Amino acid sequence: MLHRNAMIAALVVTPLLASCAGQEIAPHQTVKGEALLAKRLAGTTAGPAVNCLSRYRSADMEVVDSDTILFHDGRTTYRQDTNGSCYPYGRQSGYALVTRNFGGGGGLCDGDIAQVIDTTGGIYAGTCSFNAFVPYRRP
Repeated sequence: MLHRNAMIAALVVTPLLASCAGQEIAPHQTVKGEALLAKRLAGTTAGPAVNCLSRYRSADMEVVDSDTILFHDGRTTYRQDTNGSCYPYGRQSGYALVTRNFGGGGGLCDGDIAQVIDTTGGIYAGTCSFNAFVPYRRP
């Protein structure tokens, strides 16, 4: 009986592992992402990190790569280096970033969880969480 259960498990797990073998693993920082980040933060100075963005608007959000998101607020740009990768968000169309905040406010905070949703099938495609936000200001 034990041998039969092991065979069934092997039949179920093997195709799952094979399906993962051809998938691209997201790099932490792409060359394109590094260039965009350098362009967006040129001429700015980093300030001390803040735990929350109270005035979060998704229209002011710019995805650099699957690990870095910029939030623009006037002369200040907040850099978010996520904990874990929000892959494939920002690298392919058809995905949405859905955030859950635990601070009770309307903003985004350190520790909030973001999930990447495949909008065509409604399937979760990835998860990451937010760290503190680093403000970059123009002089």
